[in-house]
Amino acid sequence: MPCTWITSDLQLRLILTLFFVAECLSAGMEGTKTSNNSMQQLDNGNYSSVSTTSSMERKQSTVTLYAEVKTSLSVLVDTKAVLTCPPVLWPSVLVVTWEIVLRDKPPCFGAYRRDTNQTTRGNCTDKRITWASRPDENPALQVDPVAITHDGNYTCQIVTSDGNFHHEYHLQVLVPPEVTLIQTEKGTAVCKAAAGKPAAQIFWTPEGDCVTEQEPYWGDGTVTVQSTCHWGSRHVLNVSCSVSHLAGNKSLFIQLSQGAEIPAHLKNLYITAPIFIILIVVGSIWLLKISGCRKCKLKKTEHTPVVQEDEMEPYASYTEKNNPLYDITNRVKTSQVLQSEVDGMNLHTIYVPRV
Repeated sequence: MPCTWITSDLQLRLILTLFFVAECLSAGMEGTKTSNNSMQQLDNGNYSSVSTTSSMERKQSTVTLYAEVKTSLSVLVDTKAVLTCPPVLWPSVLVVTWEIVLRDKPPCFGAYRRDTNQTTRGNCTDKRITWASRPDENPALQVDPVAITHDGNYTCQIVTSDGNFHHEYHLQVLVPPEVTLIQTEKGTAVCKAAAGKPAAQIFWTPEGDCVTEQEPYWGDGTVTVQSTCHWGSRHVLNVSCSVSHLAGNKSLFIQLSQGAEIPAHLKNLYITAPIFIILIVVGSIWLLKISGCRKCKLKKTEHTPVVQEDEMEPYASYTEKNNPLYDITNRVKTSQVLQSEVDGMNLHTIYVPRV
């Protein structure tokens, strides 16, 4: 049986070498015993020797058996992934190893030796990657929960008395994108599949003049895809955006408005005109209130002296009645008025001397 095993990690080589030393020694002892038996059978007869040689050739061909399987596995983020080893007869198992190579990280490995029931780990710091159960019962590996950083290669190697068996998984973590569909001011529809892994594909119904752009990869490997579509003068009312992705498909619908596009200066006018009208109305009301207050003040000012004259009238009447000067003045005024009336009537007074 071969006593060397090639691996990309030096630590894995060292540990596996220690695991295989005992196996190689035991295999050498078995080979010595078989050789002695064959020599004894050779002395007994040629038939026994030929029979033993044929049995050794069959055993050697069985020991050098090598099987390798490669599988691509896609797993949804935040779920649980279980990776199994090749199906072999468990009593023949000697050593089980898992080698994990993730993106931008050093290789990690875990090993189980059946004869000593011993497990070993190296460079494995992610506690989400563990044995699915007891390795002496089931050497499967589990990742729970799956994260974007778990993209990579996972290889299970089983060393048995019948040969070596490999099963390599290429694990791809799927991240469903966030899908949105909107209509812009220019009358176009924009469908976006944001932060998906891998990149999504966008389809339109009905088809139009569409431009699809893909934003650069983010640090976590997700991609944003945006498609802008325009139907021109076809008067399309309803459109749908279909997003195809490995994590699942999704479709959104939107009803396009058929109004003509409003120029920017008219939009500004529509916004400022109501505000201007409101300011005019408020200013007019304010001016009316100010003018009304002024008139009220003027009226109050005019009424004040009249009241004072009315209050003085009783005193003036009393003075005129009791003052002789006012009485003479009134008599003179009365004679002048009577004289003017007589003159107006062309009446002449004839003076008749007293006899």
